[in-house]
Amino acid sequence: MSTVCLLLIVSLICPQAWSEARVVKVGVYQNPPKIFLADDQVSGIFGDLLRRIAYEEDWKLEPVVCEWQSCLRLLRAGKIDLMPDVALTQRRTATMSFGTVPALYSWSEIYRNKQVALTSVRDLPGKRVAVLAGSVQETYLANMMHSFGLRNVRLVPVESLAKGFRMAASGRVAAVAANNFFGGMAAARYDLANTPILFQPTQLFFVTAKGRNSALLKAIDRHLKQWEARPGSPYYQALARWKVSPERTVVPVWLWWGLGAMTGLLLLALAAVLMQRREVAEKTRSLQISESKLALILDNIDSYIYIKDLDLKYQYVNRKVAELFGRPPEDIRGQSDEAFFDTESARRIRDYDQRVLQQAHSLTLEEENRSRDGNLLRSYLTVKQPLYDENGQVYALCGISTDFTEQKQSQEKIHQLAFYDPLTHLPNRSLVLERAEHALAGYARSRLDGAVLFIDLDNFKVLNDTLGHAQGDVLLQQVAARLSRELRDNDTLARWGGDEFVLLMENLGREREVCNRNIEVVARKLLRSFSQPFELNAHIYNITASIGAAMFSDAIDSIDDLLKRADMAMYEAKSRGRNLLKFFNPAMQASLEARAELETELHDALQRQQFVLYYQPQVDAVGGVVGAEALIRWKHPVKGVISPAVFIHVAELTGQILPLGRWILRTACMQLAEWASDPDREHLVVAVNVSAREFHQADFVAGVQKILQETGANPERLELELTESMLADDVEAMIGKMEALKRYGIRFSLDDFGTGYSSLSYLKRLPLDQLKIDCSFVRDLLTDADDEAIVRTILTLGESMDILIVAEGVETPEQRDALLRLGCHRQQGYLFGRPASAGELPLEISDDAVSEVR
Repeated sequence: MSTVCLLLIVSLICPQAWSEARVVKVGVYQNPPKIFLADDQVSGIFGDLLRRIAYEEDWKLEPVVCEWQSCLRLLRAGKIDLMPDVALTQRRTATMSFGTVPALYSWSEIYRNKQVALTSVRDLPGKRVAVLAGSVQETYLANMMHSFGLRNVRLVPVESLAKGFRMAASGRVAAVAANNFFGGMAAARYDLANTPILFQPTQLFFVTAKGRNSALLKAIDRHLKQWEARPGSPYYQALARWKVSPERTVVPVWLWWGLGAMTGLLLLALAAVLMQRREVAEKTRSLQISESKLALILDNIDSYIYIKDLDLKYQYVNRKVAELFGRPPEDIRGQSDEAFFDTESARRIRDYDQRVLQQAHSLTLEEENRSRDGNLLRSYLTVKQPLYDENGQVYALCGISTDFTEQKQSQEKIHQLAFYDPLTHLPNRSLVLERAEHALAGYARSRLDGAVLFIDLDNFKVLNDTLGHAQGDVLLQQVAARLSRELRDNDTLARWGGDEFVLLMENLGREREVCNRNIEVVARKLLRSFSQPFELNAHIYNITASIGAAMFSDAIDSIDDLLKRADMAMYEAKSRGRNLLKFFNPAMQASLEARAELETELHDALQRQQFVLYYQPQVDAVGGVVGAEALIRWKHPVKGVISPAVFIHVAELTGQILPLGRWILRTACMQLAEWASDPDREHLVVAVNVSAREFHQADFVAGVQKILQETGANPERLELELTESMLADDVEAMIGKMEALKRYGIRFSLDDFGTGYSSLSYLKRLPLDQLKIDCSFVRDLLTDADDEAIVRTILTLGESMDILIVAEGVETPEQRDALLRLGCHRQQGYLFGRPASAGELPLEISDDAVSEVR
């Protein structure tokens, strides 16, 4: 027995004298128990592993103490050779080289001040959460907040985890995010509470700067690979010392080894007990330990230990088993499992026990057993071992079980958070992407085609804005339930994000026509599921969906291409009237390639300053020019002047609208500053269009103020034109920004009025100076009584609200005169001048000039 114990207890390495050793500079930041500095040595789990590797590789470790962000900078600068405890992310692989064998598996958790109520991510809005600056937690939480649509969550970057926990303890932040290793220790120290918010299972590696010190990583990988496969190795010693679980799996590998080792130890002890009972007369003097002492040892082990005879009747149980069954040991002896477990659990236990006895082999397994009354379900890691008598015959079975119910539930919770949508409980984007990769690989082997269907709800934003986001969430849950009922057994339905769902269909067939029919059958069922209205508490709501489909066989290079094509087909369905299924076709591909080319050229145009601003005059009732709208044009070196109608939408989709919008605003303000020194033009107001994406940037107000200050333009001569569609997103924040800029002197105009989202309730709250009648109403003003009535109504509305009205798209004298008769005295259109350079902007539009323009 003492031999077994000695085998289980291996001392850590002793310091050795270094001679001609390679010096390895190691970045060390305070993140116990994973990595920290103690007694001038690298310590913690990574430290123990690294010191042992250094001993065997003849390295001399030189710790470089730094904060996390500083450590990463030093690594990239070549002032650190090796950095432990780094999570693998795509972004980091650009500047770092990772080992191939993870040293640890971790997850992250949010810990709260005990005075703060925080039970889910939906409790986060309005709260400040500390995160380690530059960490994967910071990036992940920012993306998660965006994906969940959670606003007003303030992530507070800190240079160390300890500082974050101190801030949470003092109430300066509501909570702090950290890895489970550090958080488990620090939460108790700073009196913080755990929350159910677990996220981001992570692999942790040793890393070097990109392309440097590859020999270090190869050596570390070699040792880790060998050690992780061998119980009792330095790897498991380090984990045991710091009391952590090494694996990401539900059942930690080290625990299996620990159970195996414990089994060996306990079997020797139990064998001694049994032999003591059988041969007490002959063996009493030679036994080193009494039965009572062994029973005391076994009763204080935190595992369930039992012995059954060949009839599977209990012959021995320790204290843990007696507590589980709720009976004293003497009442358990002689009983079988049917007395303590439900029928199914007892049958399963009996099958495993008989296998051990009949085959005379040990068995290691996971068990999930339910109590006889059905109230208690627990998970166990179990080792069952046959016991042999002095003749080598099996006479009993010994079992050792460890309860890991809580660990399994935690792992399941992490898996649920990582791969399932918390609102609909459908697979999320990560899981469907993983399954799609496997499906494409299967298609490459079998040539059985498959497809991805992109499903998008029609006009979902209207529901959110009229009934609220809570009702929107209820609708999404009901949609998920209805769609799920229409699937085939091997289909995967996932929530992609927002109001978008993705359906992965596999094994549709080899012939294109057959595959299309199978898709159409399912798609018709999906669309039909929207035919009945949805009951949203007190509201009845009707909604439809548009579906785009792309096949595996459509010359697909990657899952990204497949999803792009399904997305394009879905938008084609929307453009054709919605509530339809559309298949991807080559014409869409041509459009996609043209857009990709445009994206690249647009980026180059920004770098090469190929854009210019033109100005279209706005005139009063007598033809005097009172202002101008700034309109961008792209002077392409090959294609000539390109209208914004061609490229603005792409700029918005790709985010290039942000630098482009800043350039437009700055150029217009520079022109205003120049006109301010010209007595004939100093009165002109310049209108600049602002996209929704620009306006909703957090720094938009400050950015506009900065440009005005830098250019010296008069803010009272600047007018920002917004569109009605912008009212569909966070109107309260929009009003706040408008009021801030109004206080600065800036004017606001609502473009294309009457074509979109406006309601009187919003309109009366917006600090507007001007409404622009959309050109669609002006075009048929003379022939359509409805258009005339709309124009008259808008003019009356403007007069009652003291808002100036401007008519766009005026192209004929007849339209001009009709508008003047109706009371519209501000107009803009080709009748008065086409967009032109600032130098060509006239001061007055006479009738002769109008004739020339026409």
